[in-house]
Amino acid sequence: MSLRKLKVAVTVGGEATNPSPNNESENKPKRQTVVLGNGSDVVFMPRFVSFDQAWTWFDYLNTHIPWTRPTIRVFGRSCLQPRDTCYVATPGLPQLVYSGYQPRAYSWDDHPPLKKILEAVHKALPGSSFNSLLLNRYKGGNDYVGWHSDDEKLYGSTPEIASLTLGCEREFFLKKKPSKTCQESRDDQEPKSKRLKRNHADQHSFTLKHGSLLVMRGYTQRDWMHSVPKRTKVEATRINLTFRWVLEDPDAMS
Repeated sequence: MSLRKLKVAVTVGGEATNPSPNNESENKPKRQTVVLGNGSDVVFMPRFVSFDQAWTWFDYLNTHIPWTRPTIRVFGRSCLQPRDTCYVATPGLPQLVYSGYQPRAYSWDDHPPLKKILEAVHKALPGSSFNSLLLNRYKGGNDYVGWHSDDEKLYGSTPEIASLTLGCEREFFLKKKPSKTCQESRDDQEPKSKRLKRNHADQHSFTLKHGSLLVMRGYTQRDWMHSVPKRTKVEATRINLTFRWVLEDPDAMS
């Protein structure tokens, strides 16, 4: 299904209803909090922004952002990153480097609509502050991001990461990192029913729809991994914006 057909289908299906601008309580995004334990939690807003506004942002980003698909190194091998990307940051911050790739840092002034999106995210998350943005574009179901944690030193020990989805919905998974204790020994001693219950509690999934916002907080990056897996039947494009706070001097936090 093409992107435009997707938009029409969702509109006809009744999902395009927007909050009334005259009703403040309806305009406030509803949210749910999933407590992961040990100082970690996830906040999810299924309808962070109105349907039409989300498509306006999508259309701008899809055509105006200088997308690139870089070569990265994974497990010692070079490969093409399975999604397009772009990096935006406040001037003067330490350079982002991941998987052997150092993206160019564009400024917020290069793409003014990004500042309005940042303002909307800050308004929805009182007390939060973000000075960098990593954008990813998934051009179909074969584009994905594998299991990883955003635990780079420049984000500090308890980073807050806000992830905005525009366009095609995709599944987002969280799983707890293996304990440093001997997992196999514990599995041998536990009854199967208890082990299954524990494994279920160590995994979470979210359907990230058009206009939704998911926020990972606390020690989520230390204790958990996340991914957006391949989905062969998906044809439409998803754009993802992940807002982060970069420390000016990461070494001072060690």
